[in-house]
Amino acid sequence: MGRTAAALVGFAAWLALLTIVLGFYRLAVMLRTNKAINSFATDGQDIDPLGHRLTRARNNCYETLPVFAALALGASTSGRLDVTDPLAMWVLYARIGQSLTHIVSTSAPAVQLRATFFFAQILIYLWWAARLLGYWT
Repeated sequence: MGRTAAALVGFAAWLALLTIVLGFYRLAVMLRTNKAINSFATDGQDIDPLGHRLTRARNNCYETLPVFAALALGASTSGRLDVTDPLAMWVLYARIGQSLTHIVSTSAPAVQLRATFFFAQILIYLWWAARLLGYWT
């Protein structure tokens, strides 16, 4: 498996892991508080701060996974994995770093770190898109 494919699968696996952790977290909330299974807010605002951060970290993953998947698919189908392979794992590392930072804290330094991880991903995506579209070689 190439680096782009490995990073894409890793990204999806990270999303799946966060989803499972969130599911168990909500189950614990249900058992502790008798909250109905169908009463959780999709943004996590209705549970404690850790649960809310975990929900947002998970949601951030599924909000950006399509961008990564589209660029990886474009590179793969056009025979241009040379564009995405060198930085693909860095996207995954930045995604995991962003998620973990989001879960751990909302302090100003943590938010700055989280934003750095996010913008690293976005800059890589833009670089890939420009190269795949032929704007840079």
